[in-house]
Formats: sequence, structure tokens, C-alpha cells
Amino acid sequence: MAQRLLLRRFLVSIISRKPPQGRWAPLTSRAVRCSPGDLTVTPSQARSIYTTRVCTTTFNIQDGPDFQDRVVNSETPVVVDFHAQWCGPCKILGPRLEKVVAKQHGKVVMAKVDIDDHTDLALEYEVSAVPTVLAIKNGDVVDKFVGIKDEDQLEAFLKKLIG
Repeated sequence: MAQRLLLRRFLVSIISRKPPQGRWAPLTSRAVRCSPGDLTVTPSQARSIYTTRVCTTTFNIQDGPDFQDRVVNSETPVVVDFHAQWCGPCKILGPRLEKVVAKQHGKVVMAKVDIDDHTDLALEYEVSAVPTVLAIKNGDVVDKFVGIKDEDQLEAFLKKLIG
């Protein structure tokens, strides 16, 4: 009996809580009432789903044609991060680079290439150590660095790419 009472209080507190405002856009469900001859749809406040905006500034390369389509043929400048799962410095540089690319608000995008999965691309772009980062604009490599950089150096690298 006490467990039921606690469960009821818990559920009432969750249901009566207001959803967070501002960051997410609510998608409310709709209740459909049917009667002979007419159909009415009314918003139901019982269920709400909240979503966030999808981040499209960073993507993983799936194969050679995907690289060709999303990087070489891109109108937007692309930063290509050649990395490996086993590489410690890559695990530090990757999130740091994603953060700096996100600050550019779509002026540049980032492609991530795992060299163990895509050795052909690593050989084609002469990647001899990881992490290696290439700056590609209009299909051409315009700049490159190997190793870890701090955020200020990464921002300067991107500004040079954007122009």
C-alpha cells in the first residue's frame, strides 16, 4: 500500500511538471475523435516529444564515393580528420576540432576518416601518421598539419581555410 502511494505521488509530480522552455521545440500528439460523418483533430497536452537540432557540421566518411561526393565535390570548405580508434592524440584532437568547426556556423564542415577502415584514402592523401588534418577547398588540399594543436591554432587554421 505504501509503495502504491509513493508511486502515485511520483507519477503525479512528473506529469504535473512543466516541460523546459526555449531549447527544444515541442511536438504534441493529437487526439482524434471520430463520429459518424465528421472527423475532428484536437491537440492533446498529455504527451509531448522534445527534439534538438541535428548537427550537420561533422560527418563520418563511409567509403570512397562518399568521400568524393561530400568532400571533393563540396562547395563548402572541408576539414578532413584522419584518425584511428587506437590513437590517443586523435581522441584529444577530434572533439577539440569539432568544437572549433561548430563555432564557424556552417562556413566550414568536418569529415572524419578512420584510417583502419579507409586505408585507400589514407594512402591517396599521403597520411603517414595520425592525427592528420587536411584543409580541402574546391577539391584541392590547401593546408595540412599532423599532431595535436590547441584551440587558438585550430581557429587560425580554419580562418586561413575560410579566407
